[in-house]
Amino acid sequence: MKTIIPSVLITFAIVSFALVPNMQAVNPPPDGGYPGGNTAEGDNALFSLTTGTYNTAVGVFSLQSNTSGDFNTAIGAGTLLANTAGQNTATGAGALLSNTTGDSNTANGAFALFDNTTGGVNTAIGFATLGNNTTGSFNTAIGVNALLNNTGGGSNTATGYQALLNTTGSENTGTGWQALFSNTTGAGNTAIGYFALDGNTTGSNNIALGRFAGMNVTTANNVICIGSDGMNVNNGCFIGNIFNATSSGGTAVLINTDGRLGTVTSSRRFKEEIRPMEQASKALFALKPVTFRYKEEIDPQKISQFGLVAEDVEKINPDLVVRDKEGKPYTVRYDQVNAMLLNEFLKEHEKTETLEATVASLIATVKEQAAQIQKVSAQLEANKPAPQVVDNP
Repeated sequence: MKTIIPSVLITFAIVSFALVPNMQAVNPPPDGGYPGGNTAEGDNALFSLTTGTYNTAVGVFSLQSNTSGDFNTAIGAGTLLANTAGQNTATGAGALLSNTTGDSNTANGAFALFDNTTGGVNTAIGFATLGNNTTGSFNTAIGVNALLNNTGGGSNTATGYQALLNTTGSENTGTGWQALFSNTTGAGNTAIGYFALDGNTTGSNNIALGRFAGMNVTTANNVICIGSDGMNVNNGCFIGNIFNATSSGGTAVLINTDGRLGTVTSSRRFKEEIRPMEQASKALFALKPVTFRYKEEIDPQKISQFGLVAEDVEKINPDLVVRDKEGKPYTVRYDQVNAMLLNEFLKEHEKTETLEATVASLIATVKEQAAQIQKVSAQLEANKPAPQVVDNP
């Protein structure tokens, strides 16, 4: 695996070294300078060199096995001892000691990338970082013991003390003290924070942000934990400091099938084809509310619930159903049901008001008629002839 160095830099280096013989040499000459732009200082440093150029070896056994590798820098006892490849940089006793054909590695720290043999394009900064890596490539480890146990995993990034004590897992990112500390074969994980995803071993594609975030996730996949310990449940999302935190205003948050969060807006400026609901809400009368309990894997407590069955609602009005990515009924748009209930309430309220007005009118008519009857009765009473008394001695 080769890293391309800009041609301008190569040309500059070659020209610079070509000009050296024509320049006046310093006296006495530099100790350890050798043909081909190589520098060696220390017992058996660059001991096997044949055609390799522009290598620097400082320290006992540094770059001892290198023959034709170019552009290597080894500073420290045993650095790059078995190396035959090029473009590696090792600083610190035992750094990249076992490397053979891996190239473009950078190890800065005692025993960093110590066991690496053929892995390439790795960067290890800190004591024993990537110390057990053998064939893994494209790894970056910064911090004491970061990615210490990684052997063949690639494209991992670990920043922090003992971050990502990995074995073969790939494409993981751990930032923070012991982030992804227990990971073995899990891949595609991102842990940012002190002890984030600390207990994860084989779980993959998990995301944990925050101190102790994702601590309860060990083997589950596709779990997101933000400021929360989370649970070992596949495809879960856990966000801390929301439950039991009251908000006195605002609007409800919804999520669509693509996982996008958002809120519902009621402003006219976002709507078109606005029409009265009228009879569309009559579908409510065909709905069948039920009681039920969620399955144990969803609700271990099996608490009694009240609601609707999405498949039943779909038969009555498909627009009242939210579907999953496969197009299957998933849940009911209860907010729409509430709007329909309001429409039916207003219609009934209008009927009630009309009925009340009718009744009031009837009462007024009856009262008026009663008053007229009373008036007529009074007139009849007034026109009634006076009773005659018969003298019957």
